[in-house]
Amino acid sequence: MAKHVILIHGAFAGPWSFERYHTFFTDRGWICHTPTLRFHDGDPAAETNPDFAQTSVADYTDDIAKLAASLDEPPILLGHAIAATIAQQVAARGLASGLVLINPNAPWGLLPETDDERAVAKAFMQMGPFWEKPLRVDFDLMAPFALNKLSEAEQHAVFDQLGPESGRVMFELFFWMFDDNQATKVAFDKVTCPVLVVSGEEDRAVRHQVGEWIAAQYGDKGTFHLAPDHAHFLFMEPGWEEIAAVCADWMEASGVND
Repeated sequence: MAKHVILIHGAFAGPWSFERYHTFFTDRGWICHTPTLRFHDGDPAAETNPDFAQTSVADYTDDIAKLAASLDEPPILLGHAIAATIAQQVAARGLASGLVLINPNAPWGLLPETDDERAVAKAFMQMGPFWEKPLRVDFDLMAPFALNKLSEAEQHAVFDQLGPESGRVMFELFFWMFDDNQATKVAFDKVTCPVLVVSGEEDRAVRHQVGEWIAAQYGDKGTFHLAPDHAHFLFMEPGWEEIAAVCADWMEASGVND
């Protein structure tokens, strides 16, 4: 029987960020799908579609839900950061056989607790009405908070591939208390599949305790794995193979798609 896994990239990124995982999981016998989130294709330095500014997390979720529903069986959804929220929302619609959440962002209702997390939100506040436009992040923000386990050369190589992100998405994520639509809310009780949460211990963008909290919401269905010496982009960091193996082993041991 086919074994499908959808690898969902995070904000500002693209399918390129999961190239290593795509190869790794394919070699383990999985059929990998690497969709591009809406408006994340093309030249990352090019001008953006004006509609991108008002694209919501809900739009991303709808797009991934359509892909999942089109497959011959419910896939495993593997999502990074904000894509972990998307994956959970799709699973709450009954469209996933399992979830792998990599450094998941805090869902609606969970406040930031560290200076690092608050610093990222403050950086957006300094951009003015950022929710009305596509956003680009500075290297000086990305390098220490998300790329801190990569060499300087690797940091620049990754940063040069990052494109813009919807200002509305960032508003929904970091300022959820003002979002009437509750776009980042997760209906934990509607997710019936097994869930693996993997968090980098040195992730400065999202504290690993968020991942532990999310796993706990799923009770016996949730498994938490702390990744020492890893940060936000752990799937591109030295030792990425070890974490990929943790994910693949769990996927196979969970019995999903058997």
